[in-house]
Amino acid sequence: MQIVINFLLAIYVLVALLMVLVILMQRPKSEGLGAAFGGGVTENIFGAQTTNVLVKFTSWLTGIFFTLTFVLSILYSHKTSRDTGLRSELLKQQTTAQPSASVPPANPNAPAVPAPGAPVLPQANASAAASPPVVPSATPAPSKPKR
Repeated sequence: MQIVINFLLAIYVLVALLMVLVILMQRPKSEGLGAAFGGGVTENIFGAQTTNVLVKFTSWLTGIFFTLTFVLSILYSHKTSRDTGLRSELLKQQTTAQPSASVPPANPNAPAVPAPGAPVLPQANASAAASPPVVPSATPAPSKPKR
């Protein structure tokens, strides 16, 4: 697959360079960059119908350019979506860690389903809600009263 991608990238760069060259060779209506190649050079090379040939060639190159862009994007997405060694290793670690991650209930005699109307608390907060919170005092309580 990597050989196909590299081959298409080489064609892609070639098409892009040809497109730049052909667009610069076109004679604009206001004689812009087309005059840099000389007034009649393109007409001498391609004939009197130069604008029609260059416009058709540009449209073909543009179509090829966008098609190659689409194909390369599909190939790159398929290349990155394959299972890599890192991904398979992470999946293996995740499947081995899942059984140990399950926490048994704090009270084995408690019903699995809470009573209707009872508040549902997460597992970590359920033990905290059962016992009153411990608030540290600013001054320590004396152990013996002073007389």
